[in-house]
Amino acid sequence: MEYSGPTGLYIDGDWVAAASDETIETRDPATEAPYAEVARAGEADVDAAVRAANSAGARGGEWETTSAAERGEKLRAMADFIEARKDEIALVESHDNGKTPFEAGMEVQMVVDTFRYYAGWTDKVTGEYNPVPGRRVNYTTREPLGVTGHIVPWNYPFQLAGRSLAPALACGNTAVVKPSSQTPLSALYYGLAAEEAGLPDGVVNVVPGSGSEAGSALASHPDVAHVTFTGSTEVGKGVMADAAANVTGVTLELGGKGPNVVFPDADLDAAAKGVHYGIFMNAGQMCWAGSRLLVHEEVADDLVERVVARAESTPLGSGIDDDGRMGPVVSESHRGDVLEYISLGVEEGATVACGGGVPEDKDTGYFVEPTVLADVTNDMTVAREEIFGPVLVVTEFSDRTEAIELANDSPYGLLAGVWTEGLSRAHGVADALDYGMVSVNEYPVTFPQTPFGGTKQSGHGREQGAEAVREFTQAKNVNLNLG
Repeated sequence: MEYSGPTGLYIDGDWVAAASDETIETRDPATEAPYAEVARAGEADVDAAVRAANSAGARGGEWETTSAAERGEKLRAMADFIEARKDEIALVESHDNGKTPFEAGMEVQMVVDTFRYYAGWTDKVTGEYNPVPGRRVNYTTREPLGVTGHIVPWNYPFQLAGRSLAPALACGNTAVVKPSSQTPLSALYYGLAAEEAGLPDGVVNVVPGSGSEAGSALASHPDVAHVTFTGSTEVGKGVMADAAANVTGVTLELGGKGPNVVFPDADLDAAAKGVHYGIFMNAGQMCWAGSRLLVHEEVADDLVERVVARAESTPLGSGIDDDGRMGPVVSESHRGDVLEYISLGVEEGATVACGGGVPEDKDTGYFVEPTVLADVTNDMTVAREEIFGPVLVVTEFSDRTEAIELANDSPYGLLAGVWTEGLSRAHGVADALDYGMVSVNEYPVTFPQTPFGGTKQSGHGREQGAEAVREFTQAKNVNLNLG
């Protein structure tokens, strides 16, 4: 498939070249061949996009005066456009990112569902009456923030842009989306969707570029009221520092090292399926990947055997020219990083239960074998740092107390899984885990209606659900003295 989608920056309703005329070349991770070339935004382009968004959403601007009901209609129209182009966007995502079309299709459908969900929120962002003493009327309203910046990572470029863009627009904000320079293509379709839906010029702007230049320019721009960033913890700290210069609010969804905690009474077939899916989906390139398996010693050998069997039978490939169910990692350099972690794990005492290298039958593509490392202790590097690849580390525990201690002994706190048939144990362990999300007897899972976010080094703030409405609005209190 040759790329035939948009290649320019989308600013103020127009498709334009970068001010510098520089471009970004993307490569298909499955073939290593060049795939597309798009405009590369710099600081001047980001400034132009922010100014356009500011004009569209300013007091009296066209988007600010658009009724809530009409905003909802336009978000539904964007969802309809995306759904109609679902197969095209999924294939673009596959070639740009390396994930299989099956996984890319799920990603696009999640965006459709998210836009439809928030289309229903537009006329439900209400205030409240506050009972105060004396002859007073006191109430609180929620207002849009203004220009919102959306810095999007390379692992789920379309979904993670839509996850924050939809609630921002629903609440009456305008937006500048900065997709990763590694995977810039699918986010450009938001410009097409905005055009098709008839959004006023400047409400949605898309400016692919590097994080160090375009991302920093967006996060530090004085006219940006809020920044949403998904990515690594270290880069997130930089975004937070950039935003702090203007006291700009941030939502950070950062790294993870999610544990799946499996007790002896768990359905081991279901657990093996969930553990496999949770680490090898998208080649493990997920912040919420279940990259740690904490399993009770009584069932450890049995469960690891089942997970290994699934890992070894996973077809590798792009899914476009073959039946691959796990694609390559995003780049050659990232593959090198993943392989270095595997080598380090072995040096520190881990045992390779399966995988551990590059598949012999793949002459091209940035593939890594689905890998399971057993005999891992919680002080090993592979147990503590985010590998962001198809590598599962296995640690055994002897009782519930130890399981909770191991799970919580991590700098991250995004998503954890619990596998047990005991209702009391499920609730008790979920309550004890220091994670923003806990999933019992399935992994991973989320919905547009449910809050997404973590604790500790996994960030702060929440996306999705009603929590995102609070993230993208600000409270105003009005007090009226009746005398």
